[in-house]
Amino acid sequence: MGRALRVGIVVVPVGFVLWYASYYTTILVWEMRKLFAWFALPVLAAAATAAVWLVVRGLLRRRAGRDAGSGDAAATLGCLGVVVGLGLAVGWLVYGSYLQDRAYMATARVVTEAVPGLTARAPYVVGKAQAAPHLGDVTGEISDITYLPDSDRFATLVERRGWLSGYEVGLVQDIPLGGESRSQERCQFDVSAADARIGGWFTHNLGRKISAERRWVRFEVDDAYVTCSGGEPTVVVPLKRQTGILVVTERPAGVALYNGRTGKLTITSDTSTVPGPSYPISIAARQREATAAVGGFGDWWFERSGWDASEDGANEGNESEFTLRYRDEAGRSAYVTPLTPQGEASSVVAVSTVPTRYEGHGLAPMTIYRLAPAWSSPKALVALIKAEYRDVCCYNDDEVFEVVPTGGSTWTATVGSEQNIRYRVEGKGQVGGREATCLKAADGALIRCAYAAPGSAEEQELKRREQQKQQDQGAKNPGDPGDLTGYTNEQLAELQRRMSEEIGRRLKAG
Repeated sequence: MGRALRVGIVVVPVGFVLWYASYYTTILVWEMRKLFAWFALPVLAAAATAAVWLVVRGLLRRRAGRDAGSGDAAATLGCLGVVVGLGLAVGWLVYGSYLQDRAYMATARVVTEAVPGLTARAPYVVGKAQAAPHLGDVTGEISDITYLPDSDRFATLVERRGWLSGYEVGLVQDIPLGGESRSQERCQFDVSAADARIGGWFTHNLGRKISAERRWVRFEVDDAYVTCSGGEPTVVVPLKRQTGILVVTERPAGVALYNGRTGKLTITSDTSTVPGPSYPISIAARQREATAAVGGFGDWWFERSGWDASEDGANEGNESEFTLRYRDEAGRSAYVTPLTPQGEASSVVAVSTVPTRYEGHGLAPMTIYRLAPAWSSPKALVALIKAEYRDVCCYNDDEVFEVVPTGGSTWTATVGSEQNIRYRVEGKGQVGGREATCLKAADGALIRCAYAAPGSAEEQELKRREQQKQQDQGAKNPGDPGDLTGYTNEQLAELQRRMSEEIGRRLKAG
């Protein structure tokens, strides 16, 4: 009885601490599982080598009296085991990374089809720049800005100042690419009932609350965002889980919804009603990075296969996972990334898409569309825009913002300042040895083209305008008979008669 009591005195407090510290034990298990995946095979190999060495050493000791060189043999075997173990450890660290990329490539599909039509939106940097001026008298600090494709708006989550505090306000604002509407909705958090935030202290830590509801799931800070509905804020946190033993990868695990008025936390796997992206953008980015393993191990090791995100020019600072809506599929959107080949080449040769919504606990399908023809790098496109449209770009604070794919081999760049988008430039790959570009107003109305792609809607519109211009000029000069040599005798006689009648009418009129 006394022994059981002593064991209970130790076990019960430890169990209580582990239960209460669910957040930290979850982090510990996640990190230890990743370490185990990297070092399990080398450690097992080292243990097997040590066991063999001990057995051989014992056998050699028995023969020590008959063989004076047994000690040297044991030492040699031990050194050989250490070398083999170290080689296996280094080899597994390298090959394990390749296998991890291959695991993330499980749902990838490389196609030569055209990219589905995508809808252009206001640049992310503009949404970020316009958040602070529209917060009014809010004293907190901006912690997150996210584009919500369902409503075509930008959401801003603001932290309340202080260690033991949560969020202060959520701001959802309209930043139209064209038009004058700039509506916004600001939803206030109840700081007494909903006082937790990601990264908060003690009981004000939202991550601790999530772990208390469901252990062994984690999240990335950049995946979370806020939505407003009827003045009520909701913090949406896409969750992730780990899978695998020797090759550990992450998978989606539903979402956590934190009510900013009541403080109620709901964790659900039904993401169909979530008013925004439910698939973690961090997993989508990891899938895109894993495209380096599209070939064999040798190609992966020497970086001869796969693609990188295009990081130069206007896309610097926001070069991957653009959240865009599909043009012809209502309610659907994707994380879209222009891709360049690994190495020194900077041409955009492919576009990857991963859906922002996905039901289930597996990886969402990733599609890599090869472009034919490819387009120049964003940096080269910015230089092209500045050269072809000097009268509109770039003066004062105007600049060229994101160059994003909008379907097929087309791209869209926005021109203006952070507070006022004025134009957009739409292009289409390299046609006839050059980029086809057209300047449009922010709302999409065609202004002119430096070079219109043959057969495109822009070319047809420009031809229609030219024909209309000729007709209007003809209407201003109705008396011009044109070339008279093509008239017949009867037509000339009729023309002479009408001219005589008109002269007589004007003489009578004085």
